[in-house]
Amino acid sequence: MRSPWWWIPSLYWGQGLPYVVVMTLATVLYKNLGLSNTAIALYTSWLYLPWVVKPLWSPLLDLLQHKRWWIVVMQLLVGAALAGVALTLPLTHALQLSLALFWLLAFASATHDIAADGFYMLALRSEQQSAFVGVRSLFYRVAMISGQGGLVWAAGRLTERTGQLVLAWQVVFGVLALLFVLLALWHQGVLPRPVGDRAAPAALGLWQGTLETFASFFARRDIVTVLAFLMLYRLGEAQLVKLVAPFLLDAHAAGGLALSTAQLGLVYGSIGVAALTAGGLLGGWVISRHGLARWLWPMVVAIHLPNLLFVALAAWQPQSLALVTAAVAFEQFGYGFGFAAYLMFMIWVADGPRKTSHYALCTGFMALGMMLPGMVSGWLQQQLGYPLFFGWVCLCTLPSVAVAARLRIPAGFGRKALPA
Repeated sequence: MRSPWWWIPSLYWGQGLPYVVVMTLATVLYKNLGLSNTAIALYTSWLYLPWVVKPLWSPLLDLLQHKRWWIVVMQLLVGAALAGVALTLPLTHALQLSLALFWLLAFASATHDIAADGFYMLALRSEQQSAFVGVRSLFYRVAMISGQGGLVWAAGRLTERTGQLVLAWQVVFGVLALLFVLLALWHQGVLPRPVGDRAAPAALGLWQGTLETFASFFARRDIVTVLAFLMLYRLGEAQLVKLVAPFLLDAHAAGGLALSTAQLGLVYGSIGVAALTAGGLLGGWVISRHGLARWLWPMVVAIHLPNLLFVALAAWQPQSLALVTAAVAFEQFGYGFGFAAYLMFMIWVADGPRKTSHYALCTGFMALGMMLPGMVSGWLQQQLGYPLFFGWVCLCTLPSVAVAARLRIPAGFGRKALPA
């Protein structure tokens, strides 16, 4: 059997990239095409929906086919959707057609997530799963830099060189489509065939188990507090993240910082994601040393307080690229550090005999908490202007502080046992 190094890096790079395409590249594309911030935030926030409801159809994957099959087929479907976006951009109804294809891409990506994570647990022994958890996380982050940084930069540079914005984006999506077809062919050849990877024969038992999973999740005594934290912890960030790229791209007269698309790829997509990754790694490390309860409040502060930097950027509109880069990097570092608490909170909530299913439910509520505020964020920004909008984002962090005060996380949870 081949080493997991043959397929884990490519599998999780392939898992991360479609998500970045849907959430970031689509936003930048529509901003380049001249859509309003209201339309961009509303349309692209709807694309979260497949991740919100993916726990509902995850049992079907077990019923209908083995997970290896789902991985390859979903990667081919992602490639087809990307090719469709490239082909529809010059057409009269490009917006409607591309949105439909992005939704198909989001559905395929969410389904791929379910299959890939399940396959990871089936194909590896428990000690291998622990050994490669950092590898899968690393290559997911590499996908973010590839998409949010490299591809945005490439689209900007091609636009500058050719003077044809639509053609530049067609090339980017066309190359992506080819990559995913090649990725599917690669995985068809290198993915192992674990004995346990097969369709479930007992459909009734599976659906009964699914209903019991939902019932046990919502039977928690603290379920109201749990759901409030899942939905509110990123209430401000859910609105901020939808408007960062438009803010950085908008002209000074429109209240933005007038970065080029290529500069956006460098500042937000490369340096920003690197800072986000560093913050996440540090957050995970300190929790492993001292536990979540000890670091919860520093992380609450870290994810929320740097939002004030965007208030300052919008008020002063600095023209120094270095200053803008430093501000974005600091905010992303704080976001990564603070988000570690959210991830560990979901692990705490899911802990128990149904941890995989309960964690999937947590991620569904996480996506819902990003989708709903994001839908109205563009309209709010256009009503308030950037300075007041970012001030509103800061006010929206207060509900999460109130909910965090009600959490009762066991002391030492998340801390690794030190060797004797």
